[in-house]
Amino acid sequence: MTVLLTGVAGFIGYHVAEALLTRGERVIGVDDLNAYYDVRLKQARLARLEGREGFAFHRADVADRETMHGLVHAHGDIDRVVHLAAQAGVRHSLADPYAYVQANVLGHLVVLEAARRLPQLRHLVYASSSSVYGGSDHLPFSEADRADTPLSLYAATKRADELMSHAYAHLHGLPVTGLRFFTVYGPWGRPDMAYYSFARAIAAGEPITLYDGGRLRRDFTYIDDIVAGVLACLDRPPDGVPPIRLLNIGNHRSEEVNTLVALLEQALGRRAIRREVPRPPADVRATCAAIEAIGALTGFAPRTPLTEGIPRFAAWFKEWHAIA
Repeated sequence: MTVLLTGVAGFIGYHVAEALLTRGERVIGVDDLNAYYDVRLKQARLARLEGREGFAFHRADVADRETMHGLVHAHGDIDRVVHLAAQAGVRHSLADPYAYVQANVLGHLVVLEAARRLPQLRHLVYASSSSVYGGSDHLPFSEADRADTPLSLYAATKRADELMSHAYAHLHGLPVTGLRFFTVYGPWGRPDMAYYSFARAIAAGEPITLYDGGRLRRDFTYIDDIVAGVLACLDRPPDGVPPIRLLNIGNHRSEEVNTLVALLEQALGRRAIRREVPRPPADVRATCAAIEAIGALTGFAPRTPLTEGIPRFAAWFKEWHAIA
């Protein structure tokens, strides 16, 4: 019983790998360790996995079809795939659009093709995003809502992944679950995310940039809750015709960015220097996840409010950056 996990050195991937290994699974991790953000953080996550019983790592680009097809050919015992590798970041897609098509579209296609060649495959779970809901003002976002007005190329690539997955489920009977993640945060997080960049600026006494006066609202979801939801979904392959599902995975609470900043100030013991600017066109005003579907399927119920999660992140942040 072996899980192929792409993006294993990433924020969510690392935590999912830890949880799988803890419950006795074999994990084959894939990551290209690209330099989108500090590679030392990715290497440190990976170092915490290497040496653990049942873990093997392959440095590879998921868009490299020869390497990925060779990997699954050599490991015919893989029965589940968790595909989390992607080029992340909404705003960065304005600067380097080709990277998003390469990693998120071609990479997803390669994983689908590799997965359908696995003789024992029971389930493929992959990362989509709340960004697919675009500029919808209907909260909370529901899986039944239309998702055809993306506000960023990143969102468009994630929606393309959902459509390709539906085609493969229909054509090849591939059991696939897509998870629409909502603003995941916590220890070992991504430095490009707002909560992390705010913490870094506050600790350094530098200004933070707040869009629309910090009134944007996000469904902040703590990493431990996310991991519990990913594993619960992985354990429940869809059995419909075609065998596919799309699920929100979030906290079902929409909170102002101002609240996030206040909690960071308290946890770090410093006041933020605020610089307010208009909201960029790629950013939505608010997100909030309807989670009835994933709750009914798995019993998923987020347990970590922002008031608990941010202090945990801040404690790790200070240790990682050696801040007294």
